[in-house]
Amino acid sequence: MHDTKERLSLLWIFALLNYLYADVVALFAIAGSRNSFEPLSPWALMGSAVLMEIPIAMILACRLLPFRANRLANIIAGGVITLVNGFLTFVPPLAGWGRPPAFAEYLFFATIETVATSVIIWQAWTWSGVEAGVSTERSVRQPEAGIISS
Repeated sequence: MHDTKERLSLLWIFALLNYLYADVVALFAIAGSRNSFEPLSPWALMGSAVLMEIPIAMILACRLLPFRANRLANIIAGGVITLVNGFLTFVPPLAGWGRPPAFAEYLFFATIETVATSVIIWQAWTWSGVEAGVSTERSVRQPEAGIISS
């Protein structure tokens, strides 16, 4: 896989699947406990929806955006998601807000998610315009296959 657009899109899919399965595991923990459950506020649900839409949108954006916009979007989206994930995973438990330290399985997923989004940031940061130009040229002109489009 030599195309950075493809690699970034795949990394966003990997991160998204980890976010989603971490939430599924959390729901299993809630459903299996005998404690009462407090539903989230509409604002918390909307915030969660916006946060999940970022990696969903980035899967498509990686494939469609031109080089400069793509690079910038991946750096910003990766940075935002990494910071929010790190904050929500480590600050509330350590500051004593809410429940005690996060479940081991949640920390496991959060670590994988943070590594994935950090790799996304690094890949986008080190992505050169030269490689982007070659990838575009390769997808438009394929003389060995007899295909040349304008």
